[in-house]
Amino acid sequence: QASPSPPAQARRSGRRRRAGMRPDAPVRAWVGLGGNEGDVATTLEEALWALDALPQTTIQQQSGFYRTPAWGRTDQPDFINAVVELRTRTAPRALLELLLEIEQRFGRVRNAADRWGPRALDLDLLVYGEETIHEPGLSVPHPHLHERAFVLVPLAEIAPSLVIPGRGQVKAWSSEASLELP
Repeated sequence: QASPSPPAQARRSGRRRRAGMRPDAPVRAWVGLGGNEGDVATTLEEALWALDALPQTTIQQQSGFYRTPAWGRTDQPDFINAVVELRTRTAPRALLELLLEIEQRFGRVRNAADRWGPRALDLDLLVYGEETIHEPGLSVPHPHLHERAFVLVPLAEIAPSLVIPGRGQVKAWSSEASLELP
């Protein structure tokens, strides 16, 4: 017999589950941060505060900041990138929506015509626990994570033994990547 759905379990136990929250143990999630417009270091610091203030979410570790050449469209200023490890009870889709809200607060306007263009802040959900998710607008692990030094180097700084679902350990992918410190 199939076990009851999580909402049914919550009703039976008398607890109400908040929308977008996981009823089970917190999950480790990794988020990439980057930007190349304005005072990027200050924006990233403020974004870290915003991430740490998310409901039922705390920052566990953060990498240093790395200066990286623009990727995808090279006729723009270098980026500054970092990675944080979160511990969260927020479901993956809800977490992504919160990341997009933070981007908007910092002036990010997503433009499909200029996907790789300059931005004040970019937040990417890189890895969410051991989950593999392929839904419209949400792919976890991030589909290009293993190809991008601007993610791999800071991620290897804080989680070299992390296993990227379907890809293997971060340290195996990051061994040939290098970046400059700002």
